[in-house]
Amino acid sequence: MKSNELKWALAILLIIMLAYILPYTMLTDVAKWYGSFLIWTVLACIVIGINFFLTKDWK
Repeated sequence: MKSNELKWALAILLIIMLAYILPYTMLTDVAKWYGSFLIWTVLACIVIGINFFLTKDWK
């Protein structure tokens, strides 16, 4: 694994951890379900974008 790929993999891992941590810490007072859903949607779009840039040069 190249160091560039390792950095992006660690970034994805951090985003996945945020997807679990944020709803149970910062969003605990949000009574509506769309608080967590919005965070998960934004984080998923970021991970999809990272995966696109990681795989666009594969042959």
